Amino acid sequence: MGRRFVGTHSGEGFLLAGITLTDALRLAPFRQAGPTVIAGASGMHRAIRWAHATEQRDVVPLLRPGDLVLTMGTALPDDSDEAGLEDFAQALADADSSGLIVELGRRWREDLPVALVAACESRGIPLVTLSHETRFAALTQAIGEQIVDSQLAELLEAQRVHDTFTELSFDQAAPADVLDAVSRLTSGPVVLENAQNQPLDFLPGPSSPSGFLDNWQMRSATVKVAGRTGWDAHNGWLLTRLGTGNQDWGRLVISAPQEPSQRLIAVAERAAAALALHRLHERDRDNLVRRTHQELLAALRSHPDAEQTLSRCELAQFPTHNRQFVALIIRQWPVGRGGGLDEVLAATVHAINGMRVPALACVVEREVVVLLSTPRSTNLHGLVDRLASRLRASHAVRIASGQVVESRDRIGQTIMEAGQIANAVAARPSSSAAPEPDVNRLEDLHLRGLLALFGSDERLQLFIERELAQLKRADRHGARPGELMKALRALFEHPSSKTDAAASLHLSRAAFYDRLAKIERVLAVDLDDPDVRVSLHFAIMADEVSKSQD
Repeated sequence: MGRRFVGTHSGEGFLLAGITLTDALRLAPFRQAGPTVIAGASGMHRAIRWAHATEQRDVVPLLRPGDLVLTMGTALPDDSDEAGLEDFAQALADADSSGLIVELGRRWREDLPVALVAACESRGIPLVTLSHETRFAALTQAIGEQIVDSQLAELLEAQRVHDTFTELSFDQAAPADVLDAVSRLTSGPVVLENAQNQPLDFLPGPSSPSGFLDNWQMRSATVKVAGRTGWDAHNGWLLTRLGTGNQDWGRLVISAPQEPSQRLIAVAERAAAALALHRLHERDRDNLVRRTHQELLAALRSHPDAEQTLSRCELAQFPTHNRQFVALIIRQWPVGRGGGLDEVLAATVHAINGMRVPALACVVEREVVVLLSTPRSTNLHGLVDRLASRLRASHAVRIASGQVVESRDRIGQTIMEAGQIANAVAARPSSSAAPEPDVNRLEDLHLRGLLALFGSDERLQLFIERELAQLKRADRHGARPGELMKALRALFEHPSSKTDAAASLHLSRAAFYDRLAKIERVLAVDLDDPDVRVSLHFAIMADEVSKSQD
């Protein structure tokens, strides 16, 4: 089970920070009164909300959490009433008081009752004596002024935080700008991570601790976020979830070695809101751009010279006059490996933008379709090769390129060819020894490229049926379905060695020869006849390409 963290913010507002009792004892009126901490030192760091001077024994109705009590002790129980003194200390604890200050001289001249000291110590209530007579009004005023000053400073700082992130939101600032603002406001390191706890961006801040990112993914995965924002004391992180409900896409992590202030929490949550707003803008913009590009691709295929089509292309910064064009089809390979098609499209657009090439790009069914436009003097083959190299360096994809065309009315042709080549590549046997090129072009596919151009031509389908139908029927009714077609493919994939062909099927030579003999009987042919081999090999390749286009 992962380590959980301390919650920090309920989402309903928060108490502005004041001063602690330690801070208060440094003020001039307190120093002049001769303060001594005699119990509850562990609670001296608590913030004081306000100070009350009272001689009442029942103080609970007067107090709010964080209030400090000033008294001379005249109404407190006698020294011998240990139970009464313990009840008084318990009442302070129940009221969540920030401490008790007793002026010596009126009730107790030197030492406070042992029972009161022990009760405060056991309950963590700071107990302070003042050895000199002083005006409680001066003490209350000093604390009040400090609290007001502190609250004013925090309000001004809250306004600064508000103004910073409001401006970033209006400017639709990128994540890097949001992180830079967080780093400046917190003076510490900040990390943006994805849903898999992998850092997407990191700013070290002016004093980043050594090894802040060491083993980040493993460490971050152990911290489970129960609410929207929380503090992990073990790592010293303030974490804010990014996303909605079960749709979290990441987290913002800010260094917080000490329990975070409400200001720091506000920075984290305003930054998370700015990041969410940017993501929303990006998604809307991307969806609009994708839809526009898909419509333009369809229009260029059907009505490449229509005035409306050309005007929309110009508006989309896709020039069409005196240009050359080439289409690319990009598919994940193996299918489903790595991120989804949206991630492939984003990487493709990023690479294209980096090369400053006008392009239309969108997802159509299970592939990314790209159309590039360049001046006719550009070496478009070289440009496509560079684009493919960049993309394949980070994504498992296969890229097919249509032929370069120099007129708008042939754009449909280059898109169709790219799709046919992609299908032919998909039909290529996985056992092929040929290395996978960055870009698959028609000239690289030889006979498969020709078959891809035929598409679903009826005459080709009739040829496949005539050559292979009997063998497929025998395969369906055999003891091991598919064994004959596999044997025939292996024979053609290893034309120079039947031993290698048998080994590729994990068969002995004798078993492989038996299957070849059965194929000859079923088809009534001689597999040593060159014409027969060519015809059957062609039929098998055509069948593979045809199935890949379904």
